[in-house]
Amino acid sequence: MARKKRNSGGGLRGDEWMATYADTVTLLLTFFVLLYSMSSVDAEKTKGIANAFVSMMSGQSGDSLLQFNLYNGEVPLIGGESEENFDGGEELTDQQKMFNTIKEFVHNNNLQDVVEIVDDERGVAMQLRDNILFETSSSDLREDSKAILNQLNTIIASVSNPVLIEGHTDNRDINTSRFPSNWELSADRAVNVVRYFVEVLGQDPKRFSATGYGEF
Repeated sequence: MARKKRNSGGGLRGDEWMATYADTVTLLLTFFVLLYSMSSVDAEKTKGIANAFVSMMSGQSGDSLLQFNLYNGEVPLIGGESEENFDGGEELTDQQKMFNTIKEFVHNNNLQDVVEIVDDERGVAMQLRDNILFETSSSDLREDSKAILNQLNTIIASVSNPVLIEGHTDNRDINTSRFPSNWELSADRAVNVVRYFVEVLGQDPKRFSATGYGEF
């Protein structure tokens, strides 16, 4: 049964295709890091960037993922002034180059067992299961996960694009003193990933933003 995402605080929306996406994959949590070209999207249009989901790894239903979506060229906008899609021209060529570069990076750094690379019309994604990064119902980064983020930081550092990290959860209820709902957990995890990239790895905080979504 399809579920629509609820806009959480300053969250970004893309309800029409999100409903279709939710039919095929159940996630506890998904982080999305969108790297999009500043030359193609101005500061105002940035507010309207879609949650451009891509196909998940097969055979991982019920697993949470850390997903990095990297975009070249013009990004399709929903809720902004434009809703144009990739035209299949130069953007797709640049995207394929990025896909090949990331795939080679993952292979050279022996990350094949923890990182999956997916390429579709909306961009290139790096996907990780959340249990690599967090313990159950926790937003604290596991110590052994930081080495992976350190390696992925090489890719983020190689471009100057803005980075958006989003937390998404399904309908598994969370109700603790620290996390009254799924929103708090997903948002806190997203923020902690941002903090690690900024405070520990020295990335420019102006490049990063974080958003948390509940199960709706």
